[in-house]
Amino acid sequence: MPALASHRRIRSRSTKPSPAVGFTTAALAGVTLLSGQSASAAPGEPSPSIEEVQKKVDDLYRQAGSATQEYNKAKEAATEQRREVDTLLDQAATRADRLNESRRALGTFASAQYRTGAVAPTAALMFAESPQAYFDQTRLMDRMTDQQQQAVADYEVQRAEAAEHRAEAGKRLEELSASQEALRTSKQNVQAKLAEARSLLSRLTAEEKARLEAIEREKAEEARRKAEEKARAEAERAEAEAERQAAEEAEAARAQETAQETAQPPTQDADPGSGTADGGYAAKADKVIDFARAQIGKPYVWGATGPSSYDCSGLTQAAWKAAGVDLPRTTWDQVEVGTRVATQDLLPGDLVFFYDDISHVGIYIGEGMMIHAPKPGANVREESVYSMPIHGSVRPA
Repeated sequence: MPALASHRRIRSRSTKPSPAVGFTTAALAGVTLLSGQSASAAPGEPSPSIEEVQKKVDDLYRQAGSATQEYNKAKEAATEQRREVDTLLDQAATRADRLNESRRALGTFASAQYRTGAVAPTAALMFAESPQAYFDQTRLMDRMTDQQQQAVADYEVQRAEAAEHRAEAGKRLEELSASQEALRTSKQNVQAKLAEARSLLSRLTAEEKARLEAIEREKAEEARRKAEEKARAEAERAEAEAERQAAEEAEAARAQETAQETAQPPTQDADPGSGTADGGYAAKADKVIDFARAQIGKPYVWGATGPSSYDCSGLTQAAWKAAGVDLPRTTWDQVEVGTRVATQDLLPGDLVFFYDDISHVGIYIGEGMMIHAPKPGANVREESVYSMPIHGSVRPA
């Protein structure tokens, strides 16, 4: 019988950065303007305003960000499925080896039967070297019959298990093929959105480019103003909290003095460990922010997880990994981790998500600012959390 083949195979900011120009302007820096070409539309069609171009480009980058998360999701699924397929193929190869061993055992018995089964007992006795040899051979054949039955049973078990593993491996290979196709589609979608954005930008004249930069500066200034307002609110809240704690400590001290004067045991704090969890989170957040700061200046590359480049969720995943916390790969999964927090309650280390489709994320560092990997054409940087529409925020640990 033919043998089956084996298939092995957060600490506070020391300085305030200058307002960052948005990602549209950053992308403009890498675009070569076509000579003699303008942003005018085809004859008979009105030319889009600079505001419309800016809005369209921003929307294309947002769509590219969403497609990047689709790519990350498909890539993660394909990686896991490839790992499962490799394991199943190894198991199928092991089963094939065992099946081949069972086949060889059956072949041995079949050969022995062929050699002796065609000779009548009387003739076998006559041609035997001695009567004792004949009876020894007969007893051996009786025992071989029992062993043969066991060999047939073993063969059937091994054949069924091998078929089961081959079927499961085939199913997982189909799932892997579907994930790889989704990966290719997501990649093409990202590239198409970015190409369309570059095409729009390449048709701008020098004057239009200057107007677009002015719009970006206005947006950055508005975001900076909102961040400063949040920083003031945080400072006021921190001052109020410090005054509250001071008042509680003074009250506790007075209670202790009164207890000593009346020889009564002092009243214990009803929540002695309330600051422990906050302190633990702050320690992790420090590591997260230290890591994120060290990545400032590295380029945004969609689908990248470091160490030389990142996309938005790749940066947040790597930063929290440095603090010993494993986050999922995509923004859609990261937003489900930990505790939801309101924007006014943000603490350094929290993750802030943007847009209705949750296609972007950054790491809050305090005073209304975040570190994030913005968009293609830009580097990891500090920026106001108000530079994009906020979807929501979470505290991962």
